[in-house]
Amino acid sequence: MGNFKEDIARTEAFIFDVDGVMTDGGIVPTVDGDFIRRYDAKDGYALAYAVRMGYKICIITGGRGRTLEHRLGMLGLTRIYLDCMDKMAAMREFFAEEGVDPANTIYMGDDIPDLECMQAVGIPVCPADAAAEVIEASRYVSEFPGGRGAVRDIVEQVLRARGDWAKDSMGVTPSKLAASR
Repeated sequence: MGNFKEDIARTEAFIFDVDGVMTDGGIVPTVDGDFIRRYDAKDGYALAYAVRMGYKICIITGGRGRTLEHRLGMLGLTRIYLDCMDKMAAMREFFAEEGVDPANTIYMGDDIPDLECMQAVGIPVCPADAAAEVIEASRYVSEFPGGRGAVRDIVEQVLRARGDWAKDSMGVTPSKLAASR
């Protein structure tokens, strides 16, 4: 573990929790068993841009629901573990299948269920409003809270460090998805 800026320039993959990281943690249950969550458009843009640039991104969450699946699909994310109660097993599977070095992986979590995964990667990070134990375990604490730019913050920092940020101004939403909205 060296200098944070040097380490993030070696990032091979990102792993994100959802509730409290990609969202502010609030959920509204619907009568059909789904949940309504609020996402930050800039977080979404950064994730979709990183996917388009070829970065490996994995979502591991205890969250579930068709709306969540749809949102992640709109961003182009394909390595998704929903309703996951064993985050370590999911993370190990991701590392093995993608050939990713945990030392060069960022894991962004916000609460106690994320701690074990955060301790198993080289670059654990969290939103500003994460649980105290998660903040303590993090190498970087975003100035932004979950669902309000924390994801964009770390993705942009990594892509800037690697010279991949803002290479063009094209949108990242495939036209077939944009047409379906």
